[in-house]
Amino acid sequence: MEKSNTEQLYEEEMQMFADDEQIDSFREQFLDMHPYDQASFFIEMPKETRLKIYTYLSPEELADVMEHIELDDIRPLFTEMDPRLAAMVLAKMATDDAVDILNELEKDVVVSLLTIMDDKNASEIKELLHYEEKTAGSIMTTEFISVYENKMVKEVMEFLKAEAPEAETIYYLYVVDEDKHLVGVTSLRDLIIADPDTQVSELMSENVLSVSVAKDQEEVAQMIRDYDFLAMPVVDFQNHLLGIITVDDILDVMEEEASEDYSLLAGVSDMDRPKDSAFISAKKRLPWLVILLFLGILTASLIGQFEQTLEQVAVLAIFIPLIAGMAGNTGTQALAVAVRGITTGDYGKQGKMKLIAREAGTGLINGIVCGVLITGIVYFWQDDFFLGVLVGLSIMATLVIATLAGALVPLLMDRLNIDPAVASGPFITTINDLISILIYFGLATTFMQYLV
Repeated sequence: MEKSNTEQLYEEEMQMFADDEQIDSFREQFLDMHPYDQASFFIEMPKETRLKIYTYLSPEELADVMEHIELDDIRPLFTEMDPRLAAMVLAKMATDDAVDILNELEKDVVVSLLTIMDDKNASEIKELLHYEEKTAGSIMTTEFISVYENKMVKEVMEFLKAEAPEAETIYYLYVVDEDKHLVGVTSLRDLIIADPDTQVSELMSENVLSVSVAKDQEEVAQMIRDYDFLAMPVVDFQNHLLGIITVDDILDVMEEEASEDYSLLAGVSDMDRPKDSAFISAKKRLPWLVILLFLGILTASLIGQFEQTLEQVAVLAIFIPLIAGMAGNTGTQALAVAVRGITTGDYGKQGKMKLIAREAGTGLINGIVCGVLITGIVYFWQDDFFLGVLVGLSIMATLVIATLAGALVPLLMDRLNIDPAVASGPFITTINDLISILIYFGLATTFMQYLV
């Protein structure tokens, strides 16, 4: 989004305050901004200006800024920062955000920062760092409030006043027994309107949904979306409450997963960023292109197997791009529908069977319509009825099989616990090229006597 002239002048003035070491003026204007705007301003500043700003702000204030900076931009900031300051900033951040940042840094830098950090914060962060990436454990926060089921409401309210400033959220209060097992949930609203002498166990709902610490983050995101939760408790295999996942973290997960799926569908190993050099962009795209290059060679060699057919009826070559293109197009359409359905969790076991049946029907209808159309067009264009029928049949068979392939390949990958988006658009297009060429020249060779 483009900035207005007023915003640009405002930021230029702040940069002037920072560069001229007018600390009070800078702090007054900078701290008056929303943390997101602070982060945007901070990232755009040259390194020399940022180094001065580090000395103008407290670790708590810097932590608020860092929590609103994209992870892609965070590495150079913690590299250029004094290690002692970096450790203090991480200690003031929400534990899950600090872990996300540390996962972006080199291992030796992480070890150094954790060594400098105070023992309490370092132990909390180390605990989360042990969990596998992209699991509930890796994105949960341990800064939450749990209450014992035998406590009175008035005791809990006093407890909340003391603990709320350090908690990620207090809208939900998770209830545990003496062994820290999750037994229920209540809300701040329920506590406020309840009689002060009521026991928590009388208020809580025992129907509490939780997720395992090892559950995939994408599945957690689907649950929070489906149930409209603001937070989700995370438990171990013995149902001990370990942490919570809040909706703001889930929004980041959904953006990350969507970006990853889009990259794979485009045949890119990782989405290009604006700051990437040409070399880095090429490095991300090259692996898929090499794979597709070899698949293309396979397609070319397949055409070579039908060289004799082409020599006898050279006009067949005219329709190769048409048939291959139609196969790729319909396969990509089915692929997009299937990947979206799998990603959003819309298809259960029965739903997947319905998807396959629907795509087969869709391919058949589209194949018949397009086959009839192309038969007529080729007949009037080339004045050859049998050539028209051949191309029409090839189109019909190709659309049916390519549509099914576009739906079945991601479903198969999902069954094998492989990201279905790996069945990228370029990949499925090339596979369908092979199928369409085989169908087209197979039919042509079979019915050669009617063409020559």
